[in-house]
Amino acid sequence: MSDFVSINRENKSLLFHFIFGSEENKKHLLSLYNAVNNSAYTNINDIEINTLSDIIYIRMKNDVSFILDSNMSLYEHQSTFNPNMPLRGMMTLYSQFISDNHKNIYGKSLVKIPTPRYIVFYNGNDNFPDKLELKLSNAFENPDISGHFEWTATMLNINKGHNQAIMDKCQALSQYSDFIAKVKEYNLSLPIREAVDKAVEYAISNNYLDGFFKKHKEGIMFSCLTEFNEEVFRNGIHEEGYQEAREDGIIKAIQMSKDLGATTEATIAQLVDKYELSSSEATELVDAHWN
Repeated sequence: MSDFVSINRENKSLLFHFIFGSEENKKHLLSLYNAVNNSAYTNINDIEINTLSDIIYIRMKNDVSFILDSNMSLYEHQSTFNPNMPLRGMMTLYSQFISDNHKNIYGKSLVKIPTPRYIVFYNGNDNFPDKLELKLSNAFENPDISGHFEWTATMLNINKGHNQAIMDKCQALSQYSDFIAKVKEYNLSLPIREAVDKAVEYAISNNYLDGFFKKHKEGIMFSCLTEFNEEVFRNGIHEEGYQEAREDGIIKAIQMSKDLGATTEATIAQLVDKYELSSSEATELVDAHWN
């Protein structure tokens, strides 16, 4: 069960983050950067990946921050459209950079910072164009047309059939997009767990990401199912009330862990991390719903 731990419990990573945000997959991140920016960098060691803290209400990591050639990029994956992405990106990108690099922004010297680039990769079910630019100024209560205060989030639609030029330049993104499309296709007639399992087998048989899906099958299964469960949970907050949706999400997470062969100890740790429960609360819930 090593994948269960490395992808979810310790890193709290969703699939997009694990493919493009881990040190072992730097080649995929470099390929994605080149595809988005029409550049031709070749040395993966030129990339410095930043590990972001879980702030701005992020439960599981679905973003990747990195520096390349004095440009600091924030790549975020979203399956639900959020008009507040410019504000979120601005708050996320520099706060930890300043802290980690011990920058004194209250001194007399100008603090030089990497040039920002914020890209959101969208693969939800709503219909959006290939590219959509969201401006921070759209949120200003008093409209400002001076252009003096601006921050842009560029949203790229990565659903199958969109942004083909970028897909052609980045095989990893194309195969990730195809995998998600397969999950959605199979989920039309199968329960989500069976749909994910079938999509993973499809990716394995086609050697997607150079054997990544075969090597990390259990972790990918858990990551995808957890992400799906998170989306159900978020939607449930509005439809059924916070507490009821939360309890339902916890029970489903326990059952999912058991189905995937996780130990009760690993499941308890997952509940503590994900739902901010105490160890005793998580243990009590696992004992009640494991069988």
